[in-house]
Amino acid sequence: MSEQWTTANIPDQRGRTAVVTGANTGLGYETAKALAARGASVILAVRDVEKGERAAAGLSGDVTVQALDLTSLDSVRTAAAALRSRLDRIDLLINNAGVMYTPKRTTREGFELQFGTNHLGHFALTGLLLDLMLPVPGSRVVTVSSTGHRIRAAIHFDDLHWERSYSRAAAYGQSKLANLMFTYELQRRLAPHGTTVAMAAHPGLSSTELARHSPAALRLPLTWLGPVITQTPAMGALPTLRAATDPAALGGQYYGPGGRGEITGHPRLVTSSPQSYEVAIQQRLWAVSEDLTGVTFPRVEPKRLSGLALAG
Repeated sequence: MSEQWTTANIPDQRGRTAVVTGANTGLGYETAKALAARGASVILAVRDVEKGERAAAGLSGDVTVQALDLTSLDSVRTAAAALRSRLDRIDLLINNAGVMYTPKRTTREGFELQFGTNHLGHFALTGLLLDLMLPVPGSRVVTVSSTGHRIRAAIHFDDLHWERSYSRAAAYGQSKLANLMFTYELQRRLAPHGTTVAMAAHPGLSSTELARHSPAALRLPLTWLGPVITQTPAMGALPTLRAATDPAALGGQYYGPGGRGEITGHPRLVTSSPQSYEVAIQQRLWAVSEDLTGVTFPRVEPKRLSGLALAG
């Protein structure tokens, strides 16, 4: 397999259905664009439907829009119900949407905004849609994390919602670490079934709107040096696209840019922080996430499928 993996390496996606969260702009838009160009039916799951419709109008192929506000579990449930009513299968669920370095705010349910949006919203959405994926050989859940999962990151079970104090960077790190722990625990649970797999990706340092809430001390250098040290959203989407479509990809793998420091470059397999692999914390986070969201994942039974590769 070439190390210079690009959208040209994406296999034919005709007959496949992909749901991409946060797909009206940035990395999500580029992910949806590439999948639609290769023949997939793509649903842009977005908070602002008007912006989603404008984005869909600019894409070729079978592209539709679904309202989804990850800061509201009611919206997540409504979106999942709508998708279940219109779809009989989902091949790809791309958990891409996210917020970064926001001022201290909460979701509708009172969860800290970054943890609630980046992790809990996607956890709930995945659980509510998973039974549309389990019968589909080669189906994949791809969750977008960040190198920020290494920065001041831990799962603060004693104060998940930062009620005692608040750090934008640490809260973001917790949410992105949670994305990885969710992926690894989900893959462990899916492995006996043998059809659906879970993977993660990160975009490196990409020029998107995500960093608009960054402190000025960080935002100003990015403004000056952005063209030199960042990559385009199209390049930043490649790790997600490789995790979603590379026939050689396996459940539990993590993709990121292949350049120095995983900042830019073509996608390759990367590793996450040592704590992200701690099974006991993954399982504790899963239990807490089920309790907070009220979403219990469907039971996954072992299944014998002759000749079926793990990742399709």
